[in-house]
Amino acid sequence: MADVEAVPVTVRMPIDRRDALDDLARALDRDRSFLVNEAVAQYIEAQEGWAAHLREGLRQADAGEIASAEDVAEVFASRARRR
Repeated sequence: MADVEAVPVTVRMPIDRRDALDDLARALDRDRSFLVNEAVAQYIEAQEGWAAHLREGLRQADAGEIASAEDVAEVFASRARRR
């Protein structure tokens, strides 16, 4: 992140969460900003992943590449019979 321009961002959070963040930062010998940046990066990555799955599902639905209710029911029934 050293080559990326950083800008200040203000966020409100409960005091206990801030205190826990500060405790963790001290334990890891990092500052609060580092941990918040890591958390936000992980959140964005996860949300982008879900968004990509949703877009793909919509693309498949629009293209008619989906299973019928009967096909799905048969898969579940066959799995139930195996138990």
